[in-house]
Amino acid sequence: MLKHEIPAYQLLFVNGKWKKPKEYKALYAPFDQKELTKIPAAGEDEAEDALQAAVGAKRSMQQMAAHQRSTILSNLAHLLEENKERAAELIALEAAKPITTARGEVARTIQTYTFASQAASQLYGETLPMDAAPGGENRIGYTTHEPIGVIGAITPFNFPMNLVAHKVGPAIATGNTIVLKPASQTPLSAFFLAELLEEAGLPAGALNVMTGSGRVIGDKLVTDERVSMITFTGSPEVGKQIRGRAGLKKTTLELGSNSAVIVDENTDMDHIVPRCVQGAFAFQGQVCISLQRIYVHDNIFRTFVDKFTEETKKLKTGDPMDEGTNVSAMISPDDADRALSWIREAQDSGANVETGNTNEGNVVLPTVLTGVPSDQKVSCEEVFAPIVLINSVSSVEEATGEVNDSRYGLQAGIYTRDIQKAMKASEQLEVGGVLINDFPTFRVDHMPYGGVKESGTGREGIKYAVDEMTELKLTVINNNF
Repeated sequence: MLKHEIPAYQLLFVNGKWKKPKEYKALYAPFDQKELTKIPAAGEDEAEDALQAAVGAKRSMQQMAAHQRSTILSNLAHLLEENKERAAELIALEAAKPITTARGEVARTIQTYTFASQAASQLYGETLPMDAAPGGENRIGYTTHEPIGVIGAITPFNFPMNLVAHKVGPAIATGNTIVLKPASQTPLSAFFLAELLEEAGLPAGALNVMTGSGRVIGDKLVTDERVSMITFTGSPEVGKQIRGRAGLKKTTLELGSNSAVIVDENTDMDHIVPRCVQGAFAFQGQVCISLQRIYVHDNIFRTFVDKFTEETKKLKTGDPMDEGTNVSAMISPDDADRALSWIREAQDSGANVETGNTNEGNVVLPTVLTGVPSDQKVSCEEVFAPIVLINSVSSVEEATGEVNDSRYGLQAGIYTRDIQKAMKASEQLEVGGVLINDFPTFRVDHMPYGGVKESGTGREGIKYAVDEMTELKLTVINNNF
């Protein structure tokens, strides 16, 4: 039962004020397609207002003391803690994320802003030994980190609070201003964030929230010279367009993945199967590092498949507001249809369906496939659905080759008791992060997070995002003068 009402109409947040837009569009719940509210469909004029506000607030944010920025972020974390159930309900409604999973996202979001609060007061530079080079005698050099200015943040639907936090948190910590364009399906979390930051003491104009067409707002942010950086999480296709049009702006791009795990023959299956099922089907598989591909040694393959399938069948599907639900609706009917069509294509190519391959309305039942050829979409593309494939391999080396046979390279995992195999795989896997004796869906919010190949450029994780969102300035004092 919904504990907090949602207003019938939402407003844009510009320059510290709630502003009525010229146009609205309806926002529907993914689970039952009921109208949740009407959200602003901002146009170019409104995007210009937001950008002007961010530019106008640059100086006040740049001059704000580190302890003040830290306090604002700490206040925000406390306010989120006080309103965590409301935050979780918003995520569950607008994204169809099961309520228990949504609560987990809110908890992580609080931690992310706490890390950002700490980072605000730890922007350390370094002192350089100038006399290490001839001609550097009697000189002192030191570096400082300076904010880069206005940051355009474009965020996805799947973590509407925590992935926003990974952009907004370090931006505030470093004294930058932000124009935030949340995903069209999940704007309510972003508007709620604006409410809390206003209460937390953030200056007017430092955060501006725009909802509307990506072609209008996104293009404005990407091409406008007043924006110093674009931080984007989304598809490789859009990411490539952004990089091609951004000019000399900094860009951090978190793009696609088809994350894999290798299961060696000496692995304790009873221990890892439940965790792998969680990694494959949490939030309907709509996670950038969802476990999509599993490569299991021949000697334990059939046993692993049987145990994995049995565990998968225990998952409960249904209403995201139900405390017992594990898997709910896909973000849109089109995505549900796409997922089912990819399963059928894999079947036509010879793949076997161990369980799943059906739907209940917008809910695609967790699906396990075996014997999937590597050229099928469920293998080589990002499935972003509750679908996982399990294929057999004769060795860890063969499995490593299968993992690397991908246009993506975000994270991968390996389960083995052989440390030499683990270390060799870590060296050879072409990914941004390797998890030894864990699944690739693992992430905590202070670790460096990002990939290679078409999984993107740059790194998130508060410390690493801080580096991306600042310019390093060198100052040299000549004591020979």
